[in-house]
Amino acid sequence: MPTVLWVALGGALGSAARYGVNVWSGRLLGDAFPWHTLIVNVAGAFAMGVIVELMALKLDLGQEARAFLTTGILGGFTTFSAFALDFATLFERKAYLAAGSYAAASVALSLLAIFAGLAIVRSLAA
Repeated sequence: MPTVLWVALGGALGSAARYGVNVWSGRLLGDAFPWHTLIVNVAGAFAMGVIVELMALKLDLGQEARAFLTTGILGGFTTFSAFALDFATLFERKAYLAAGSYAAASVALSLLAIFAGLAIVRSLAA
């Protein structure tokens, strides 16, 4: 099966898992705080760390399995795990300024972008 289909299958599973966490956390913890997002972001970052380190230790998963697990499942579950991995990679390379700049820019620009998107649609709808 082509790698892109493995990614698509993993993405579907990751998205379904995220939905499950959303439902579970809403029932258990309520909706006053975005617990569901915090849970998937932390769990996804942890899982990404485990998978990447296992691959670094020469566990040969093959290209399809790597893509299925990281881009597919974790990509569908949370993209924050990719952000965390990119930050950790820069940090471990001792590119501290780049790591800090990447983290700050990612958060600041993403927040700016969400508010810009909200404002544009609101102004068009008014």
